[in-house]
Amino acid sequence: MNQSVSRPEDRRQRLGYESRRRRSQRSVGPLLVLGAFAAIPAILLFALYGWADRRIEENEPAPPPPSTVVAPPAFADPLSTSMMSMRRVPAVLSRQLNVADFERELTPFLGALNDRSCAAVSVDGILIGAKNPDMAVIPASNEKLVVAAVALDVIGSDAVLTTSAVSAALPVDGVIDGDLTLVGGGDPLLSSDWYPTSNLERYAVLSPTSFDTLADQVRDAGVTSITGNIVGDGSRYDDEFFAPGWGDGVAGLDAGPYDALTANDSRVLGEPQRANDPNIGAAREFIRLLNERGITVGGSAVGGTAPIEGIVIAAIDSASVSDVVGEMLANSDNNTAELLMKEIGLVGEGIGSREAGARVMTAKLLEWGIDTTSVVLSDGSGLSLDNRITCSALLSVMQRFTPDSAFGSGLPIAGQTGTLAGIFTDHPLDGRLTGKTGTLNNPPFNADPPAVKALSGYVTVDGGTAIEYVLVLNGPTISDQSEYRPVWYALADVLNAYPAGATPAELGPR
Repeated sequence: MNQSVSRPEDRRQRLGYESRRRRSQRSVGPLLVLGAFAAIPAILLFALYGWADRRIEENEPAPPPPSTVVAPPAFADPLSTSMMSMRRVPAVLSRQLNVADFERELTPFLGALNDRSCAAVSVDGILIGAKNPDMAVIPASNEKLVVAAVALDVIGSDAVLTTSAVSAALPVDGVIDGDLTLVGGGDPLLSSDWYPTSNLERYAVLSPTSFDTLADQVRDAGVTSITGNIVGDGSRYDDEFFAPGWGDGVAGLDAGPYDALTANDSRVLGEPQRANDPNIGAAREFIRLLNERGITVGGSAVGGTAPIEGIVIAAIDSASVSDVVGEMLANSDNNTAELLMKEIGLVGEGIGSREAGARVMTAKLLEWGIDTTSVVLSDGSGLSLDNRITCSALLSVMQRFTPDSAFGSGLPIAGQTGTLAGIFTDHPLDGRLTGKTGTLNNPPFNADPPAVKALSGYVTVDGGTAIEYVLVLNGPTISDQSEYRPVWYALADVLNAYPAGATPAELGPR
Protein backbone atom coordinates (compact mmCIF):
# COMPACT_ATOMS: atom_id res chain seq x y z
CA MET A 1 0.00 0.00 0.00
CA ASN A 2 1.33 3.32 -1.02
CA GLN A 3 1.36 5.83 1.78
CA SER A 4 1.83 9.51 1.22
CA VAL A 5 4.43 11.06 3.33
CA SER A 6 3.62 14.52 4.66
CA ARG A 7 6.68 16.68 4.73
CA PRO A 8 6.97 19.61 7.10
CA GLU A 9 7.25 22.16 4.29
CA ASP A 10 4.05 20.82 2.63
CA ARG A 11 2.21 21.20 5.89
CA ARG A 12 3.37 24.80 6.27
CA GLN A 13 2.19 25.63 2.71
CA ARG A 14 -1.27 24.17 3.42
CA LEU A 15 -1.57 26.10 6.64
CA GLY A 16 -0.55 29.39 4.88
CA TYR A 17 -3.09 28.85 2.12
CA GLU A 18 -5.89 28.22 4.59
CA SER A 19 -4.94 31.35 6.52
CA ARG A 20 -4.96 33.53 3.38
CA ARG A 21 -8.31 32.06 2.29
CA ARG A 22 -9.90 32.86 5.63
CA ARG A 23 -8.54 36.48 5.59
CA SER A 24 -9.82 36.97 2.07
CA GLN A 25 -13.27 35.75 3.04
CA ARG A 26 -13.31 38.08 6.06
CA SER A 27 -12.27 41.20 3.98
CA VAL A 28 -14.62 40.67 1.04
CA GLY A 29 -17.71 40.67 3.21
CA PRO A 30 -17.38 44.20 4.64
CA LEU A 31 -16.38 45.62 1.28
CA LEU A 32 -19.51 44.23 -0.32
CA VAL A 33 -21.62 45.77 2.45
CA LEU A 34 -19.95 49.16 2.10
CA GLY A 35 -20.35 49.07 -1.67
CA ALA A 36 -24.06 48.34 -1.29
CA PHE A 37 -24.53 51.24 1.08
CA ALA A 38 -22.62 53.58 -1.27
CA ALA A 39 -24.81 52.61 -4.19
CA ILE A 40 -28.05 53.43 -2.37
CA PRO A 41 -27.72 57.28 -2.56
CA ALA A 42 -26.80 57.08 -6.23
CA ILE A 43 -29.85 54.92 -6.94
CA LEU A 44 -32.07 57.32 -4.99
CA LEU A 45 -30.68 60.40 -6.80
CA PHE A 46 -31.16 58.69 -10.15
CA ALA A 47 -34.75 57.83 -9.25
CA LEU A 48 -35.40 61.41 -8.05
CA TYR A 49 -33.96 62.83 -11.24
CA GLY A 50 -36.18 60.58 -13.34
CA TRP A 51 -39.23 61.58 -11.31
CA ALA A 52 -38.45 65.29 -11.65
CA ASP A 53 -37.82 64.94 -15.36
CA ARG A 54 -41.19 63.23 -15.82
CA ARG A 55 -42.87 66.02 -13.79
CA ILE A 56 -41.39 68.67 -16.07
CA GLU A 57 -42.50 66.80 -19.14
CA GLU A 58 -46.02 66.43 -17.70
CA ASN A 59 -46.49 70.06 -16.48
CA GLU A 60 -44.49 72.28 -18.81
CA PRO A 61 -44.66 72.83 -22.54
CA ALA A 62 -41.90 71.59 -24.69
CA PRO A 63 -38.91 73.94 -24.84
CA PRO A 64 -38.74 76.20 -27.88
CA PRO A 65 -36.53 75.11 -30.69
CA PRO A 66 -32.97 76.38 -30.48
CA SER A 67 -32.47 79.85 -31.91
CA THR A 68 -30.44 80.40 -35.00
CA VAL A 69 -26.79 80.33 -34.12
CA VAL A 70 -25.08 83.65 -34.87
CA ALA A 71 -21.41 83.45 -35.56
CA PRO A 72 -19.36 85.59 -33.15
CA PRO A 73 -17.60 88.61 -34.63
CA ALA A 74 -14.10 88.09 -35.76
CA PHE A 75 -11.50 89.09 -33.23
CA ALA A 76 -9.30 92.05 -34.03
CA ASP A 77 -5.68 91.27 -34.52
CA PRO A 78 -4.11 90.96 -31.08
CA LEU A 79 -1.48 93.47 -30.03
CA SER A 80 1.93 92.10 -30.70
CA THR A 81 3.54 94.16 -27.93
CA SER A 82 4.78 91.98 -25.08
CA MET A 83 3.10 92.46 -21.71
CA MET A 84 6.51 93.27 -20.26
CA SER A 85 7.35 95.85 -22.92
CA MET A 86 7.82 99.52 -21.99
CA ARG A 87 5.21 100.27 -24.64
CA ARG A 88 2.65 99.19 -22.05
CA VAL A 89 3.51 102.37 -20.11
CA PRO A 90 3.90 104.89 -22.94
CA ALA A 91 3.72 108.00 -20.74
CA VAL A 92 6.64 106.77 -18.63
CA LEU A 93 8.61 105.74 -21.71
CA SER A 94 7.96 109.07 -23.44
CA ARG A 95 9.07 110.98 -20.36
CA GLN A 96 12.26 108.95 -20.05
CA LEU A 97 13.12 109.46 -23.70
CA ASN A 98 12.35 113.20 -23.69
CA VAL A 99 13.43 114.48 -20.28
CA ALA A 100 17.09 114.87 -21.23
CA ASP A 101 16.24 116.96 -24.31
CA PHE A 102 13.73 119.00 -22.29
CA GLU A 103 16.32 119.72 -19.62
CA ARG A 104 18.73 120.96 -22.27
CA GLU A 105 16.05 123.33 -23.59
CA LEU A 106 15.20 124.55 -20.08
CA THR A 107 18.72 125.18 -18.78
CA PRO A 108 19.51 128.32 -20.84
CA PHE A 109 16.14 129.85 -19.95
CA LEU A 110 16.72 129.35 -16.24
CA GLY A 111 20.21 130.75 -16.51
CA ALA A 112 18.90 133.97 -18.05
CA LEU A 113 16.62 134.84 -15.11
CA ASN A 114 17.73 137.56 -12.73
CA ASP A 115 18.95 136.65 -9.27
CA ARG A 116 15.82 138.00 -7.54
CA SER A 117 13.48 135.66 -9.44
CA CYS A 118 12.77 131.96 -9.22
CA ALA A 119 11.40 129.21 -11.44
CA ALA A 120 10.80 125.47 -11.30
CA VAL A 121 9.53 122.97 -13.86
CA SER A 122 8.54 119.33 -13.49
CA VAL A 123 6.93 116.63 -15.63
CA ASP A 124 4.39 114.43 -13.87
CA GLY A 125 5.86 115.56 -10.56
CA ILE A 126 9.48 114.82 -11.52
CA LEU A 127 11.67 117.92 -11.28
CA ILE A 128 13.38 118.83 -14.55
CA GLY A 129 15.08 122.09 -13.60
CA ALA A 130 14.89 125.07 -11.24
CA LYS A 131 16.42 128.49 -10.54
CA ASN A 132 16.54 129.73 -6.94
CA PRO A 133 13.79 127.26 -5.95
CA ASP A 134 14.17 127.85 -2.19
CA MET A 135 14.61 131.62 -2.30
CA ALA A 136 11.73 133.61 -0.76
CA VAL A 137 10.06 135.88 -3.33
CA ILE A 138 6.97 138.09 -3.39
CA PRO A 139 4.32 135.97 -5.16
CA ALA A 140 1.64 138.58 -5.98
CA SER A 141 -1.55 136.78 -7.04
CA ASN A 142 0.19 133.41 -7.17
CA GLU A 143 -0.67 133.50 -3.46
CA LYS A 144 -4.18 132.54 -4.58
CA LEU A 145 -2.87 129.12 -5.61
CA VAL A 146 -2.27 128.31 -1.95
CA VAL A 147 -5.71 129.66 -0.99
CA ALA A 148 -7.34 127.56 -3.71
CA ALA A 149 -5.55 124.35 -2.74
CA VAL A 150 -6.29 124.69 0.97
CA ALA A 151 -9.89 125.85 0.46
CA LEU A 152 -10.68 122.74 -1.61
CA ASP A 153 -9.17 120.56 1.12
CA VAL A 154 -10.35 122.30 4.31
CA ILE A 155 -13.71 123.80 3.31
CA GLY A 156 -14.48 121.08 0.77
CA SER A 157 -15.07 121.28 -2.97
CA ASP A 158 -18.81 120.56 -2.65
CA ALA A 159 -19.51 122.95 0.23
CA VAL A 160 -21.73 126.00 -0.31
CA LEU A 161 -21.94 129.40 1.37
CA THR A 162 -25.45 130.42 2.44
CA THR A 163 -26.95 133.90 2.73
CA SER A 164 -30.26 134.09 4.62
CA ALA A 165 -32.97 136.59 5.54
CA VAL A 166 -34.04 136.19 9.18
CA SER A 167 -36.77 137.82 11.29
CA ALA A 168 -37.74 137.54 14.95
CA ALA A 169 -41.22 136.29 14.05
CA LEU A 170 -43.21 135.09 11.10
CA PRO A 171 -45.01 137.71 9.03
CA VAL A 172 -48.64 138.34 9.97
CA ASP A 173 -50.95 139.30 7.12
CA GLY A 174 -47.84 139.93 5.05
CA VAL A 175 -46.23 142.23 7.63
CA ILE A 176 -42.93 141.60 9.40
CA ASP A 177 -43.29 143.63 12.56
CA GLY A 178 -39.68 144.57 13.19
CA ASP A 179 -36.36 144.08 11.41
CA LEU A 180 -35.38 141.72 8.65
CA THR A 181 -31.73 140.69 8.96
CA LEU A 182 -29.49 139.60 6.11
CA VAL A 183 -27.08 137.04 7.54
CA GLY A 184 -23.89 136.73 5.49
CA GLY A 185 -22.40 133.31 4.92
CA GLY A 186 -19.13 134.45 3.37
CA ASP A 187 -20.38 134.26 -0.23
CA PRO A 188 -18.08 136.52 -2.29
CA LEU A 189 -20.20 136.08 -5.44
CA LEU A 190 -23.52 137.41 -4.08
CA SER A 191 -24.63 139.65 -6.96
CA SER A 192 -27.70 141.57 -8.06
CA ASP A 193 -28.69 140.60 -11.57
CA TRP A 194 -27.37 143.88 -12.99
CA TYR A 195 -23.86 143.51 -11.58
CA PRO A 196 -22.17 140.77 -13.68
CA THR A 197 -22.76 142.78 -16.87
CA SER A 198 -22.10 146.21 -15.39
CA ASN A 199 -18.46 146.44 -16.57
CA LEU A 200 -17.59 147.94 -13.19
CA GLU A 201 -14.93 145.25 -12.80
CA ARG A 202 -12.40 144.14 -15.39
CA TYR A 203 -13.77 140.60 -15.41
CA ALA A 204 -17.43 139.68 -15.09
CA VAL A 205 -18.45 137.67 -12.03
CA LEU A 206 -18.49 133.94 -12.76
CA SER A 207 -21.02 131.63 -11.05
CA PRO A 208 -22.88 134.52 -9.37
CA THR A 209 -25.37 133.97 -6.55
CA SER A 210 -28.53 135.91 -7.41
CA PHE A 211 -29.36 138.54 -4.78
CA ASP A 212 -32.58 139.11 -6.75
CA THR A 213 -33.63 135.51 -6.12
CA LEU A 214 -33.28 136.04 -2.38
CA ALA A 215 -35.61 139.08 -2.67
CA ASP A 216 -38.01 136.97 -4.75
CA GLN A 217 -38.13 134.41 -1.94
CA VAL A 218 -39.08 137.08 0.60
CA ARG A 219 -41.92 138.17 -1.68
CA ASP A 220 -42.96 134.56 -2.28
CA ALA A 221 -43.11 134.04 1.49
CA GLY A 222 -46.05 136.49 1.44
CA VAL A 223 -44.17 139.48 2.84
CA THR A 224 -45.57 142.82 1.70
CA SER A 225 -44.22 145.11 4.39
CA ILE A 226 -41.35 145.33 6.90
CA THR A 227 -41.89 147.86 9.67
CA GLY A 228 -38.30 147.90 10.89
CA ASN A 229 -34.83 148.03 9.35
CA ILE A 230 -32.92 145.84 6.94
CA VAL A 231 -29.96 144.75 9.05
CA GLY A 232 -26.69 143.62 7.49
CA ASP A 233 -25.04 140.89 9.60
CA GLY A 234 -21.46 139.99 8.74
CA SER A 235 -20.62 138.59 12.18
CA ARG A 236 -19.52 135.25 10.71
CA TYR A 237 -16.11 136.91 10.24
CA ASP A 238 -14.21 139.63 12.04
CA ASP A 239 -14.59 143.26 10.96
CA GLU A 240 -11.29 143.65 9.11
CA PHE A 241 -12.42 145.03 5.73
CA PHE A 242 -8.90 145.49 4.28
CA ALA A 243 -5.76 143.42 4.79
CA PRO A 244 -2.63 145.18 6.06
CA GLY A 245 0.49 145.35 3.92
CA TRP A 246 -1.27 146.60 0.79
CA GLY A 247 0.43 149.28 -1.25
CA ASP A 248 -0.92 152.78 -1.74
CA GLY A 249 -4.10 153.04 -3.79
CA VAL A 250 -5.07 149.38 -3.42
CA ALA A 251 -7.69 149.43 -0.65
CA GLY A 252 -11.15 150.16 -2.02
CA LEU A 253 -9.98 149.89 -5.63
CA ASP A 254 -8.31 146.53 -6.21
CA ALA A 255 -9.95 144.91 -3.19
CA GLY A 256 -12.26 145.59 -0.26
CA PRO A 257 -14.14 146.44 1.66
CA TYR A 258 -15.40 142.89 2.25
CA ASP A 259 -17.09 140.96 5.04
CA ALA A 260 -19.18 137.83 5.48
CA LEU A 261 -22.05 139.81 3.93
CA THR A 262 -20.81 141.39 0.72
CA ALA A 263 -23.00 142.01 -2.32
CA ASN A 264 -21.76 143.31 -5.69
CA ASP A 265 -18.27 143.77 -4.21
CA SER A 266 -19.82 146.38 -1.87
CA ARG A 267 -21.58 148.28 -4.65
CA VAL A 268 -25.15 149.61 -4.65
CA LEU A 269 -26.91 150.38 -7.91
CA GLY A 270 -26.94 154.14 -8.50
CA GLU A 271 -24.19 154.92 -5.99
CA PRO A 272 -20.85 156.02 -7.52
CA GLN A 273 -18.59 154.63 -4.78
CA ARG A 274 -18.35 151.35 -2.95
CA ALA A 275 -20.03 151.25 0.42
CA ASN A 276 -17.67 151.94 3.33
CA ASP A 277 -19.28 149.07 5.26
CA PRO A 278 -20.10 146.06 3.05
CA ASN A 279 -22.84 144.89 5.42
CA ILE A 280 -24.72 148.17 5.28
CA GLY A 281 -24.12 148.41 1.54
CA ALA A 282 -25.73 144.98 1.04
CA ALA A 283 -28.67 146.05 3.21
CA ARG A 284 -29.18 149.20 1.10
CA GLU A 285 -29.10 147.17 -2.09
CA PHE A 286 -31.61 144.70 -0.62
CA ILE A 287 -34.03 147.50 0.25
CA ARG A 288 -33.89 148.53 -3.38
CA LEU A 289 -34.59 144.98 -4.53
CA LEU A 290 -37.48 144.61 -2.09
CA ASN A 291 -38.99 147.93 -3.19
CA GLU A 292 -38.84 146.75 -6.82
CA ARG A 293 -41.03 143.84 -5.75
CA GLY A 294 -43.60 146.01 -4.03
CA ILE A 295 -42.35 145.35 -0.50
CA THR A 296 -42.18 148.45 1.67
CA VAL A 297 -39.49 148.95 4.30
CA GLY A 298 -40.28 151.35 7.13
CA GLY A 299 -36.73 151.66 8.45
CA SER A 300 -33.30 151.97 6.84
CA ALA A 301 -30.15 149.96 6.21
CA VAL A 302 -28.08 149.34 9.33
CA GLY A 303 -25.44 146.95 10.59
CA GLY A 304 -26.08 144.44 13.36
CA THR A 305 -26.71 140.79 14.16
CA ALA A 306 -29.65 138.48 13.68
CA PRO A 307 -32.01 137.74 16.57
CA ILE A 308 -31.31 134.62 18.61
CA GLU A 309 -33.56 131.79 17.44
CA GLY A 310 -34.66 133.89 14.51
CA ILE A 311 -36.89 132.51 11.78
CA VAL A 312 -35.42 132.05 8.31
CA ILE A 313 -37.73 133.72 5.80
CA ALA A 314 -35.50 133.08 2.77
CA ALA A 315 -32.07 131.61 2.00
CA ILE A 316 -29.86 131.12 -1.02
CA ASP A 317 -26.73 129.00 -1.51
CA SER A 318 -23.65 129.91 -3.48
CA ALA A 319 -22.22 127.72 -6.19
CA SER A 320 -19.96 124.98 -4.87
CA VAL A 321 -16.64 126.00 -3.37
CA SER A 322 -14.92 124.39 -6.35
CA ASP A 323 -16.75 126.89 -8.59
CA VAL A 324 -15.96 129.77 -6.22
CA VAL A 325 -12.29 128.76 -6.34
CA GLY A 326 -12.51 128.58 -10.13
CA GLU A 327 -13.88 132.13 -10.26
CA MET A 328 -11.10 133.36 -8.00
CA LEU A 329 -8.38 131.77 -10.15
CA ALA A 330 -9.85 132.70 -13.54
CA ASN A 331 -10.54 136.35 -12.67
CA SER A 332 -7.81 136.73 -10.04
CA ASP A 333 -10.65 137.92 -7.79
CA ASN A 334 -9.10 139.59 -4.75
CA ASN A 335 -12.26 139.82 -2.63
CA THR A 336 -13.02 136.16 -3.23
CA ALA A 337 -9.51 135.23 -2.12
CA GLU A 338 -9.73 137.26 1.09
CA LEU A 339 -13.13 135.84 2.04
CA LEU A 340 -12.04 132.27 1.31
CA MET A 341 -9.04 132.80 3.56
CA LYS A 342 -11.37 133.81 6.41
CA GLU A 343 -13.64 130.84 5.74
CA ILE A 344 -10.58 128.57 5.90
CA GLY A 345 -9.85 130.05 9.33
CA LEU A 346 -13.46 129.55 10.45
CA VAL A 347 -13.63 125.92 9.32
CA GLY A 348 -10.13 125.06 10.50
CA GLU A 349 -9.98 126.95 13.81
CA GLY A 350 -13.49 128.26 14.43
CA ILE A 351 -12.27 131.83 13.90
CA GLY A 352 -13.28 133.75 10.78
CA SER A 353 -10.20 135.92 10.46
CA ARG A 354 -7.27 136.41 8.12
CA GLU A 355 -4.79 135.42 10.83
CA ALA A 356 -6.63 132.16 11.55
CA GLY A 357 -6.78 131.43 7.85
CA ALA A 358 -3.03 131.98 7.55
CA ARG A 359 -2.35 129.55 10.40
CA VAL A 360 -4.58 126.86 8.89
CA MET A 361 -3.01 127.32 5.46
CA THR A 362 0.53 127.08 6.85
CA ALA A 363 -0.38 123.98 8.85
CA LYS A 364 -1.85 122.37 5.74
CA LEU A 365 1.32 123.03 3.74
CA LEU A 366 3.33 121.35 6.50
CA GLU A 367 0.91 118.42 6.49
CA TRP A 368 1.56 118.08 2.76
CA GLY A 369 5.30 117.90 3.43
CA ILE A 370 6.04 121.38 2.07
CA ASP A 371 8.82 123.40 3.69
CA THR A 372 7.33 126.63 5.10
CA THR A 373 10.53 128.04 6.58
CA SER A 374 10.54 130.98 4.17
CA VAL A 375 6.77 131.16 3.61
CA VAL A 376 4.82 134.19 4.87
CA LEU A 377 1.07 134.19 4.17
CA SER A 378 -0.01 137.72 5.00
CA ASP A 379 -3.25 137.81 3.00
CA GLY A 380 -5.27 135.75 0.54
CA SER A 381 -5.21 137.95 -2.53
CA GLY A 382 -1.45 138.38 -2.82
CA LEU A 383 -1.77 142.17 -2.74
CA SER A 384 0.29 142.38 0.44
CA LEU A 385 3.92 143.27 -0.01
CA ASP A 386 4.64 141.19 3.10
CA ASN A 387 3.86 137.86 1.43
CA ARG A 388 6.76 135.52 0.77
CA ILE A 389 6.86 132.10 -0.86
CA THR A 390 9.32 129.87 -2.70
CA CYS A 391 9.01 128.40 -6.16
CA SER A 392 9.66 125.01 -4.59
CA ALA A 393 6.61 125.41 -2.34
CA LEU A 394 4.41 126.59 -5.21
CA LEU A 395 5.54 123.73 -7.43
CA SER A 396 4.73 121.25 -4.66
CA VAL A 397 1.21 122.68 -4.48
CA MET A 398 0.84 122.39 -8.24
CA GLN A 399 2.04 118.78 -8.17
CA ARG A 400 -0.76 117.79 -5.78
CA PHE A 401 -3.31 118.37 -8.53
CA THR A 402 -3.83 117.62 -12.20
CA PRO A 403 -4.88 119.97 -15.00
CA ASP A 404 -8.41 118.51 -15.02
CA SER A 405 -8.93 118.65 -11.23
CA ALA A 406 -11.12 121.27 -9.53
CA PHE A 407 -7.89 123.16 -8.89
CA GLY A 408 -6.36 122.86 -12.35
CA SER A 409 -9.56 123.39 -14.33
CA GLY A 410 -10.14 126.72 -12.61
CA LEU A 411 -6.96 128.24 -14.03
CA PRO A 412 -7.20 130.64 -16.99
CA ILE A 413 -6.55 129.11 -20.41
CA ALA A 414 -3.96 130.74 -22.65
CA GLY A 415 -5.57 132.84 -25.36
CA GLN A 416 -9.09 131.96 -24.21
CA THR A 417 -10.25 132.72 -20.66
CA GLY A 418 -9.75 134.95 -17.65
CA THR A 419 -6.50 136.78 -17.12
CA LEU A 420 -4.84 134.83 -19.96
CA ALA A 421 -7.51 135.57 -22.58
CA GLY A 422 -5.22 138.00 -24.38
CA ILE A 423 -1.93 136.19 -23.75
CA PHE A 424 -0.25 133.59 -26.03
CA THR A 425 -2.97 134.02 -28.65
CA ASP A 426 -0.31 133.73 -31.34
CA HIS A 427 1.60 130.86 -29.73
CA PRO A 428 1.36 127.08 -30.21
CA LEU A 429 0.38 126.80 -26.53
CA ASP A 430 -2.84 128.75 -27.18
CA GLY A 431 -5.53 126.59 -25.59
CA ARG A 432 -3.01 124.16 -24.05
CA LEU A 433 -1.28 126.19 -21.36
CA THR A 434 -3.16 127.11 -18.20
CA GLY A 435 -1.75 129.44 -15.59
CA LYS A 436 -2.32 131.77 -12.68
CA THR A 437 -0.99 135.23 -13.33
CA GLY A 438 0.28 137.67 -10.74
CA THR A 439 1.17 141.37 -10.88
CA LEU A 440 2.37 143.96 -8.40
CA ASN A 441 3.77 147.35 -9.28
CA ASN A 442 6.19 149.12 -6.98
CA PRO A 443 6.21 152.89 -7.19
CA PRO A 444 8.82 154.24 -6.88
CA PHE A 445 10.52 151.70 -9.15
CA ASN A 446 14.00 152.41 -7.82
CA ALA A 447 13.18 151.32 -4.26
CA ASP A 448 12.25 148.01 -2.67
CA PRO A 449 10.05 146.07 -2.51
CA PRO A 450 10.38 145.06 -6.16
CA ALA A 451 7.65 144.73 -8.73
CA VAL A 452 6.28 141.24 -9.43
CA LYS A 453 5.14 139.33 -12.46
CA ALA A 454 4.26 135.66 -11.92
CA LEU A 455 2.87 132.80 -13.97
CA SER A 456 2.31 129.25 -12.70
CA GLY A 457 0.27 126.41 -14.11
CA TYR A 458 0.20 123.38 -16.39
CA VAL A 459 0.81 122.35 -19.97
CA THR A 460 -0.93 119.17 -21.09
CA VAL A 461 0.79 116.71 -23.41
CA ASP A 462 -0.94 114.12 -25.58
CA GLY A 463 -1.07 110.81 -23.76
CA GLY A 464 -1.81 112.16 -20.29
CA THR A 465 1.49 113.72 -19.33
CA ALA A 466 1.42 117.14 -17.65
CA ILE A 467 4.13 119.76 -17.22
CA GLU A 468 3.93 121.69 -13.95
CA TYR A 469 5.69 125.05 -14.04
CA VAL A 470 6.22 128.00 -11.70
CA LEU A 471 7.76 131.36 -12.64
CA VAL A 472 7.88 134.26 -10.17
CA LEU A 473 9.72 137.30 -11.45
CA ASN A 474 10.81 139.99 -8.99
CA GLY A 475 12.59 143.12 -10.19
CA PRO A 476 12.44 146.92 -10.19
CA THR A 477 10.48 147.24 -13.44
CA ILE A 478 9.56 143.64 -14.21
CA SER A 479 5.81 144.40 -14.32
CA ASP A 480 6.37 146.42 -17.49
CA GLN A 481 5.22 144.50 -20.57
CA SER A 482 8.47 145.18 -22.36
CA GLU A 483 10.29 143.24 -19.62
CA TYR A 484 8.07 140.35 -18.62
CA ARG A 485 6.46 139.46 -21.95
CA PRO A 486 9.74 138.28 -23.55
CA VAL A 487 10.42 136.13 -20.47
CA TRP A 488 6.91 134.65 -20.51
CA TYR A 489 7.16 133.83 -24.20
CA ALA A 490 10.63 132.34 -23.77
CA LEU A 491 9.18 130.07 -21.09
CA ALA A 492 6.28 129.14 -23.38
CA ASP A 493 8.74 128.23 -26.15
CA VAL A 494 10.61 125.93 -23.77
CA LEU A 495 7.42 124.31 -22.48
CA ASN A 496 6.22 123.80 -26.04
CA ALA A 497 9.45 121.94 -26.85
CA TYR A 498 8.36 119.01 -24.69
CA PRO A 499 8.23 116.29 -25.88
CA ALA A 500 10.98 116.75 -28.44
CA GLY A 501 10.76 113.09 -29.42
CA ALA A 502 8.00 110.50 -29.49
CA THR A 503 4.73 111.23 -27.68
CA PRO A 504 2.97 108.74 -25.40
CA ALA A 505 0.42 108.13 -28.17
CA GLU A 506 3.19 107.18 -30.60
CA LEU A 507 4.84 104.91 -28.05
CA GLY A 508 1.69 103.01 -27.07
CA PRO A 509 1.17 99.25 -27.57
CA ARG A 510 1.13 98.03 -31.16
